[in-house]
Amino acid sequence: MHWYHGIVGLCVSGFRLVKSASHQHETVIPNELPLIQEVTTTLREWSIIWRQLYVVNNREMFCSVRHMIYDLIEWRSQILSGTLPQDELKELKKKVTAKIDYGNRILDLDLVVRDEDGNILDPEQTSTISLFRAHEIASKQVEERLQEEKSQKQNIDINRQAKFAATPSFALFVNLKNVVCKIGEDAEVLMSLYDPLESKFISENYLVRWSSCGLPKDIDRLHNLRAVFTDLGSKDLKREKISFVCQIVRVGRMELRDNNTRKLTSGLRRPFGVAVMDVTDIINGKFNNCGFYTTGLWVTLKLLPGDIHQIRKEFPHLVDRSTAVARKMGFPEIIMPGDVRNDIYVTLVQGDFDKGSKTTAKNVEVTVSVYDEDGKRLESVIFPGAGDEAISEYKSVIYYQVKQPRWFETVKVFSVETKDKSEKIFALAFVKLMRYDGTTLRDGEHDLIVYKAEAKKLEDASTYLSLPSTKIELEEKGHSATGKSMQNLGSCTISKDSFQISTLVCSTKLTQNVDLLGLLKWRSNTNLLQQNLKQLMKVDGGEVVKFLQDTLDALFNIMMENSESETFDTLVFDALVFIIGLIADRKFQHFNPVLETYIKKHFSATLAYTKLTKVLKTYVDNAEKCGITDQLFKAMKALEYIFKFIVRSRILFNQLYENKGEADFRESLLQLFKSINEMMSSISDQTVIVKVCALQVSILTLLLHPKPQTVNRTVISMGRDSELIGSFVACMTAILRQMEDYHYAHLIKTFGKMRSDVDFLMETFIMFKNLIGKNVYPFDWVIMNMMQNKVFLRAINQYADMLNKKFLDQANFELQLWNNYFHLAVAFLTQESLQLENFSSAKRAKILNKYGDMRRQIGFEIRDMWYNLGQHKIKFIPEMVGPILEMTLIPETELRKATIPIFFDMMQCEFHSTRSFQMFEKEIITKLDHEVEGGRGDEQYKVLFDKILLEHCRKHKYLAKSGETFVKLVVRLMERLLDYRTIMHDENKENHMSCTVNVLNFYKEIEREEMYIRYLYKLCDLHKECDNYTEAAYTLLLHAKLLKWSEEACAAHLTQRDGYQAATQGQLKDQLYQEIIHYFDKGKMWEEAIALGKELAEQYENEMFDYEQLSELLRKQAQFYENIVKVIRPKPDYFAVGYYGQGFPTFIRNKVFIYRGKEYERREDFEARLLTQFPNAEKMKTTSPPGDDIKNSSGQYIQCFTVKPKLDLPSKFHRPVSEQIVSFYRVNEVQRFEYSRPVRKGEKNPDNEFANMWIERTIYVTAYKLPGILRWFEVKSVEISPLENAIETMQLTNDKINNMVQQHLNDPNLPINPLSMLLNGIVDPAVMGGFTNYEKAFFTEKYMHEHPEDHDKIEKLKDLIAWQIPFLAEGIRIHGEKVTEALRPFHERMEACFKQLKDKVEKQYGARAVVSYLLAFCFLNMWNFSKLQATVYFLVCSLACSGTTLNVGRFTAGVLAFVIPTSYLQLLLQLSGAAKNLVTFPVGFCSAFNLSVTHWRKKAKRQDRAS
Repeated sequence: MHWYHGIVGLCVSGFRLVKSASHQHETVIPNELPLIQEVTTTLREWSIIWRQLYVVNNREMFCSVRHMIYDLIEWRSQILSGTLPQDELKELKKKVTAKIDYGNRILDLDLVVRDEDGNILDPEQTSTISLFRAHEIASKQVEERLQEEKSQKQNIDINRQAKFAATPSFALFVNLKNVVCKIGEDAEVLMSLYDPLESKFISENYLVRWSSCGLPKDIDRLHNLRAVFTDLGSKDLKREKISFVCQIVRVGRMELRDNNTRKLTSGLRRPFGVAVMDVTDIINGKFNNCGFYTTGLWVTLKLLPGDIHQIRKEFPHLVDRSTAVARKMGFPEIIMPGDVRNDIYVTLVQGDFDKGSKTTAKNVEVTVSVYDEDGKRLESVIFPGAGDEAISEYKSVIYYQVKQPRWFETVKVFSVETKDKSEKIFALAFVKLMRYDGTTLRDGEHDLIVYKAEAKKLEDASTYLSLPSTKIELEEKGHSATGKSMQNLGSCTISKDSFQISTLVCSTKLTQNVDLLGLLKWRSNTNLLQQNLKQLMKVDGGEVVKFLQDTLDALFNIMMENSESETFDTLVFDALVFIIGLIADRKFQHFNPVLETYIKKHFSATLAYTKLTKVLKTYVDNAEKCGITDQLFKAMKALEYIFKFIVRSRILFNQLYENKGEADFRESLLQLFKSINEMMSSISDQTVIVKVCALQVSILTLLLHPKPQTVNRTVISMGRDSELIGSFVACMTAILRQMEDYHYAHLIKTFGKMRSDVDFLMETFIMFKNLIGKNVYPFDWVIMNMMQNKVFLRAINQYADMLNKKFLDQANFELQLWNNYFHLAVAFLTQESLQLENFSSAKRAKILNKYGDMRRQIGFEIRDMWYNLGQHKIKFIPEMVGPILEMTLIPETELRKATIPIFFDMMQCEFHSTRSFQMFEKEIITKLDHEVEGGRGDEQYKVLFDKILLEHCRKHKYLAKSGETFVKLVVRLMERLLDYRTIMHDENKENHMSCTVNVLNFYKEIEREEMYIRYLYKLCDLHKECDNYTEAAYTLLLHAKLLKWSEEACAAHLTQRDGYQAATQGQLKDQLYQEIIHYFDKGKMWEEAIALGKELAEQYENEMFDYEQLSELLRKQAQFYENIVKVIRPKPDYFAVGYYGQGFPTFIRNKVFIYRGKEYERREDFEARLLTQFPNAEKMKTTSPPGDDIKNSSGQYIQCFTVKPKLDLPSKFHRPVSEQIVSFYRVNEVQRFEYSRPVRKGEKNPDNEFANMWIERTIYVTAYKLPGILRWFEVKSVEISPLENAIETMQLTNDKINNMVQQHLNDPNLPINPLSMLLNGIVDPAVMGGFTNYEKAFFTEKYMHEHPEDHDKIEKLKDLIAWQIPFLAEGIRIHGEKVTEALRPFHERMEACFKQLKDKVEKQYGARAVVSYLLAFCFLNMWNFSKLQATVYFLVCSLACSGTTLNVGRFTAGVLAFVIPTSYLQLLLQLSGAAKNLVTFPVGFCSAFNLSVTHWRKKAKRQDRAS
């Protein structure tokens, strides 16, 4: 924090330089420079954002802004010092404005537009078009600046980056330092660029001849072995990989170690080695330069921008006239004007040569030479590589005894200029570089014919030049190229050997295209002229631009020499459009100056203007005809140059004929513009794309013949991605800006007919709405956008007057027109660029000062227009409710006050028409939901809505009651929706869920089913995001419950999710059930899944008869049952959470909720999670309810403690079941929860601190069962009952004694200590059974008098106290049997205490008796069934007489299982259940019980006999 404050201090000190500047407002003394005022304002605005960046910890941006602020403060000081020379001051101003514009862009502030001197443009003093152009220029400059900054961050030199961005060509500079390897003979070092992915070389070779002594053969070039690989383009920079390859070829003997003088050869080129380096990063500019050193090669490389001419000019220290130039094989991406090339690249690919009679393959050397058509060899026309001289004969590398050598050696055949007679030619192959039709050899591979003949004959070129050179040519002449036997042609024999080469032509003099050649020589064969003109448009663009001037001359010569005929006019026009389109391509954009130069200096067709105008008009007139649209589209794109040709032609004509035919020329242009205008007015879909290109002409047309419909329809049909849309809208805005009231009046008069007025206004409203909804200009073009809004607002108001005057009366009322007006006006009012509250205070003040609040202006106009409707208002209800609501939600107080009463007017209108306002009510609730969720509306709006509408309703005779109910309903909805929106994007999903439930419950309450379902799915999605599958299932179940198992059609709102494909409610319910069962399965809620499955199975079995689905469902159910009994499910804890204090949101403030914890979540973890959601909250340390002081405080207090769910077992479980089954209901389907806390009543007893310690048990009842659609629910009621607590405590104590006694009966070996502690803790005189306090609290006359309703509960408590004595007696009896002699005194004392307690209890509450377990055991152990009957009689009678129950089954299972048959055990369990039921009927139950025993006795005997 300290360093931050230091920086702020520095920034503020910078502000103090501003003389007389107010720190309250952005006003500065006027005598300062405008730029100084701008810097001051900018610094203030940036400083606010700078602080916010620090607060949100955006360190990178914070540092960037800090540096910019420092720079501006420093530069501002320098300007104010007045010591800078004019040139430096001018340069500094540029730096300041550039920095401000750049900073505004990265901070998402407004674009500043300036004049040439850097001063801010005043929009009021600047034309609309100039303003638009200024925005374009400023935006482009800022974008370039952003790229520079980006490059700087990537450690790339800015100047270098700018140079590379400004040029389409690049070159790789290579400097060969040394070749350090022992070759032993002279060598050739060939360097080239290679694309490993395409497996081809992309450049010529750079060749250095190296001597055997380790130096260049040309010693003058020592330390000056430099070359540039030129013509690289953007595509080369984007190649995935480029390698620099160096090949070393040894020149000398066949075998270096061959010393046999008889076999000694010389001058043979033999492969020696190769070196490869990946230079992709250098080509891509990641490394500025790089050195390359291997075992035998050392080079340096550097990428340079520009073509060879630029490089020689800008890098003279690297590249001079002596530097070798290795060109790219093929034309560069952009062919520079004047770039003359006439190269043919020939690559020796591979061959396959027969061994003949020899045992080993031949050592093949290929010799390449060039001959003219007369068979004369051309000298010095072959270039083996850059840096070397031209040669007449090229010899390939020799691969020792290889039958199928692969060379891939490339040489360049350049232009027209002896051979060792000692070598013997064994075969010959040739190829013709010029074809019979005058074109050059096609690029690509060629399979040459290998001829054999006597060596002397092969030396004479005339022997073979007339023969076919390739196998394709051979086949064309009717010969087979695949025969096994040799064929004789003349004196030569075709060999079975094969030889392939590849060629590539790079020439601006020779063409491979016969169609282009035919056009250039059109006079030689005019019969093919039409065909050549058509074929021209299929010629590759690179071929055409090489012959640009010749091609254009040919086209216009054809036009001029056929001036009396129109035969070729259209074809010439199409060809001209094709060429102009080529020049527009980026690949040939550098030919733009060539085309401009041609028009100005070389073009001479004086009558071309008439033919060009006529053809263009014909195309426009037939725009909708099939086949015309595409060509017209191309013509419109080329319109600029077509008009340049027309204008230049007319100028040349005037110079020659002194303005002859001027009137005809003007008339032809006028007719052309009219045709374009009519095309723009058409509504045909076919001409849409043409209209987009014709916009520039249509502006001119509009000025000549104003037809506003043309503008409207064109804008409506234009796409926002059109390059011309911005210019067109700017032109249209400029025209509207110039129009005064009388212009609008005149415009209306020009239509005449009412229908024309309607159409024009309709289209205008649609166009304006289109432009407002999808703004043409970027959001930071604030000045341009505000200028457009100002002009549009005036136009809308003018057209509104027209509506009132011409379309309001009953006869001429146009519903759709008025509807379009209202929608346009509301769209204008709600557009983003006018929402001032979203802007900074400085920007807001600027806009208000210059333009005012245009929302208020248009809002008041809308209000007036609504009230003008009169009897027509009902026609706009409910359609206009949404737009009006949208308008009233704008946070402008006066506008709200003026427009909210429109709602009451709508209520009145509908009420007077239908005696209710249900349509209005339904619509406003639906729209309000969408609007508030979208971010509109606030607390102030809710208050104003409530106040204004209530005032109006209460004054109305019939709407007072229903209106007030409606207003309260909407206000309640707004409260919930505002809460929902507040937390909609909050990370706290639980709060989001709570608000969603509040809203959906509201919609359920008012029976808005479609909205209810919409929020159900929002809630379901939230649960799925949090993996709350159980809750997601319960949520979907609410939707399913709205549906019927019927064939009734599904309403649209019932299927709000695309995933459900259902035509009927039954189908949708089926799909929902399937999904719900799936979620219950994932949430391990198999009991719920089974219940739904049973319902679904009923439908499959008896209604749908879909047995396949039924079988699958039953398999799932079987698995669910198995999971219930086998899978261990974690039991979640439940927590009570209270949110106290005014700091919490309203939907949880001062409320208590019961939360269902996650699996294995401890209370500590749950509390930590809560406090993370509310980091400012304070955890309460007590569990008692807080007072009003905490509830009303401004803070946040959270109270959290664990509660115990109260089991509510379903009624179907009427007999004992497995704990695995019951355990589910202990923590699921629960609604009541208890919490016990100790409470002291009265003074603390020093002798017995527990004497007045009570347990207060609180029962919390939630609004719904858990789990449910939430993991928590609000507590709806709290019950605190000490008497019930006492009963439950006594019952638990008795059960505890009973359980321990049974355990000792089951297992005599159990330790006695736990029993000792339990019994002693109860019979101790200080405790006296634990019921002394109960007697004092509940058994007094005062309590009985005050709580007569508790009489039965008190009797039950007394009965439980009495029943504790026989249980204790049995326990003490067992204790006496098992006690050791050492503990005998302790036991005797305990017996004495028990006797005292027994006497007291039996005296006050009566005696109770239980059957001795030992006696029961003896009876049951005798296999006489009648004695069993007697025992059961005795047991049941005892239970009945006592008025309570004894779980006979519990002890029989443990004690008797090993002595009686299974059937008897079943009987006893059955009887225990019967006894339990008969306890409530103590009189006359014996006879019924006797019948039951008799029945079971017979059944048991039958089962024993069977077993």
